[in-house]
Amino acid sequence: MEKEIITSAQNPKIKNLLLLQEKSRARKEQGLFVVEGRRELEHCIEAGFRVRTVFVCEEISPLRFAPVEMTGSDTVIPSAVEESRVIRVPEALYRKIAYREGTEGIIAEVEMKSRGLEDLKLPENPLVVVLEAVEKPGNLGAVLRTADAAGVDAVIVADPLTDLYNPNLIRASIGAIFTVPTVAAPSADVISWLKAKGIRILTAQLQDSSLYYDVDMKCGTAIVMGTESTGLTQSWRNAADAHIRIPMLGRLDSLNVSVSASILIYEAVRQRA
Repeated sequence: MEKEIITSAQNPKIKNLLLLQEKSRARKEQGLFVVEGRRELEHCIEAGFRVRTVFVCEEISPLRFAPVEMTGSDTVIPSAVEESRVIRVPEALYRKIAYREGTEGIIAEVEMKSRGLEDLKLPENPLVVVLEAVEKPGNLGAVLRTADAAGVDAVIVADPLTDLYNPNLIRASIGAIFTVPTVAAPSADVISWLKAKGIRILTAQLQDSSLYYDVDMKCGTAIVMGTESTGLTQSWRNAADAHIRIPMLGRLDSLNVSVSASILIYEAVRQRA
C-alpha cells in the first residue's frame, strides 16, 4: 500500500485537524477529537476509543507498527490502528499543527464515545469527585491526574463549561481523561444519581462546615467542589450530607481548585488505608 504523505498546510485534512483542535462545535458536529502524544494515544486506545486518522512525523520519531506498548524513542503504532489510517507529514508542517512543545511526532483524530452517568461502574464504597461548572481545562486536567494517582473511581463534571474532549484538557491530564471514568451531566441529574446510589455528598465550602479531616470518607463518598470565584451553587449545598473545609491560615480565602481537590482526595485515601 502506497504511503499517504501531506506536505501543505492548505490540505483539507490538515485544515480540518486544526479546526478540531480549536472549535468545540466542530468536534461535536464531526464526533471527532484530537489526541497528541504517544502516551496519551496509548491510554486513549486502551480505553476503547477508535482512531480515525494518525498524523506522524518520522523526522521527529521513527515510525514502526507493532502489537506492543509505545515505549522508547520510536513512534509505535498499536496494532489496533490500521496502517491505511496513517498520514506522514514533514517536520516543518508538523510543527505548525502540533499544539504543544516537546512534541513526540504523533497526532491522532479519534472518534468520540457517548459517556453518561449510567455508564459508570462503581465498586462498593466508591470515591467520586464532582466538579461543578469547571471552566479551565488545565484545572480539570490537573484534578484528573490526581484522581488517577489516588485511584478515584469516577470524576463527574456537573454543568460543564468546557467539553471533555478539549485538547488542552487532554494535554493537562496527560491522558488521565482516558484512565479515570469521566462523564458530564446536569447538576440535578448528578445529585439524583448520587442519592440513588447511596453515595454521601460532601461539599467543599467555607460556610457552616467542618474541617475535612474530621469527616468520615470511608463510606461511599462524593467530594464536590465548585469554582474558585463563586464556589458551589445552592442546589449542591442543599443536597449535601456534610460540608467540609480546608483550614485557611493566611489572608486569602481560597486555593486553586486542583490543589484543594488533591488535599481532599488524599484525605479520603488516608482514611481508607
